[in-house]
Amino acid sequence: MADDDRQGEAFAFTDEQRELRAVVRDFCSANSDEGAVRRLMETEPGFDPAFWSRLGTDLGVLGLGVPEEVGGSGGGVVEAAILAEELGAALVCGPIIGTLALAIPALVAAPASVERDAALRGLLDGARTAALVLPDLAAGFAPSAVSLTATDSDAGWAVRGTVDQVVDGAVADDLVVPAVGPEGLVLLLVDAATSGVRRRPLGTLDRTRTQATVHFAEAPARLLATGADAERICRHALDVAAVLLAAEQVGVGQRMLDLSLAHARTRIQFGRPIGSFQAVKHRLADMYVDLEHARSAAYHAAWALQDGTDDARLVTSIAQAVCSDAATRVARDAVQVHGGIGFTWEHSAHLYLKRAYADAALLGGAEVHRDRVAALVLDEAFVSEGRVSVAAG
Repeated sequence: MADDDRQGEAFAFTDEQRELRAVVRDFCSANSDEGAVRRLMETEPGFDPAFWSRLGTDLGVLGLGVPEEVGGSGGGVVEAAILAEELGAALVCGPIIGTLALAIPALVAAPASVERDAALRGLLDGARTAALVLPDLAAGFAPSAVSLTATDSDAGWAVRGTVDQVVDGAVADDLVVPAVGPEGLVLLLVDAATSGVRRRPLGTLDRTRTQATVHFAEAPARLLATGADAERICRHALDVAAVLLAAEQVGVGQRMLDLSLAHARTRIQFGRPIGSFQAVKHRLADMYVDLEHARSAAYHAAWALQDGTDDARLVTSIAQAVCSDAATRVARDAVQVHGGIGFTWEHSAHLYLKRAYADAALLGGAEVHRDRVAALVLDEAFVSEGRVSVAAG
């Protein structure tokens, strides 16, 4: 972005941000092609730890949006969104949501402590991975939805209970755990290898991204935050995750549009490229419009969240509603443009289609976020100075 005075200024990527995009794109092209994705999604743990480590050490991008004073690479949510978009375009197998989108923002927002700083260092250099253990990630954080309980004794904190469908929970080294303690909400850090933690990997539509049921049986834990701090941290992490997921969805859509355009130029029917037929042109144009709409929503949310220029709840839900719909439509249309080959296992279209649909359900789905937008815009607009007006619908 250009100046500090940004009132009314249009968003534009800087030269440094464009260079970041090019570096990440080249790295993914060289190290995470379709062959690598297909191989990794059939293995345990489902990603390449060496590739993940190089993201942290060689590129230093796992620390984007993290202040330099705590070991990060600086920048903000916009830079992290650029990273997420390029990782999504390459369909990278790895704990992108659990570590990059949820756990790192949560730890950055937590009060400084020996435990927090040590955990953050391991995540930023790619040596360790993490997941945020919440029972329901849909459309924001609700303390009432926290199902885990925690106790504090002379031996330290311990957590118990079970949470289903923890994104990246099967591969995480560290678990960031909201729980209900003796005096209210607490945020804890649990080593996934410790006694009292059991994880059961789940079968998922998107085989490039893992989920697990995580069970805690008096698992030893370290305290990160309590009360209002714990709630604030969880809300912040989910807001950042919503933006980064939206950016990933843009990356998925962009790759599908690029492949569709290339196919439309080279696939010949009736002696002509199929891209010359009006029906195909219109479908490609619709895909482009959907994608540009999604990109605008995602990066507006990233910019607003970074600068504090808009309501975080509103911009993140708009981004999720728009990008979830756009990614699924573009991926679905890409399959149609590719015709019979688009339906085959050998073509990459089905991998992106599954990522698009899985992402669309990950943080609540478009319908949930549209409801949230309606509640924030309409319900709050009709409650003014103690007077309530009735709106149609």
